[in-house]
Amino acid sequence: MTAIIETGGKQYRVSEGDVIFVEKLGIDAEATVTFDRVLAVIGETPAFGAPYISGATVSGTVEKNGKSKKIIVYKMHPKKGYRRKQGHRQPYTRVRIDKISA
Repeated sequence: MTAIIETGGKQYRVSEGDVIFVEKLGIDAEATVTFDRVLAVIGETPAFGAPYISGATVSGTVEKNGKSKKIIVYKMHPKKGYRRKQGHRQPYTRVRIDKISA
């Protein structure tokens, strides 16, 4: 059984046992998180919401909170002497999907 969930402004297709990286949720590691914004559940009988399926949830366990690799943001205006260099590390939460209930 697979499901399509929405969190952090993005959509993820998940199955039981999958590990996904989502925007930081602010929940401690080893805690349980429930996603109630389920757009679709695809199993023996597919179900699609308009926009969400009422009563459908996806449960998971937070494995880790961390930051991704650093990216460099560099701005330059040629011939003007304008140069700016800035680094950024996006925070994330790693979640293992435990159960899909529809």
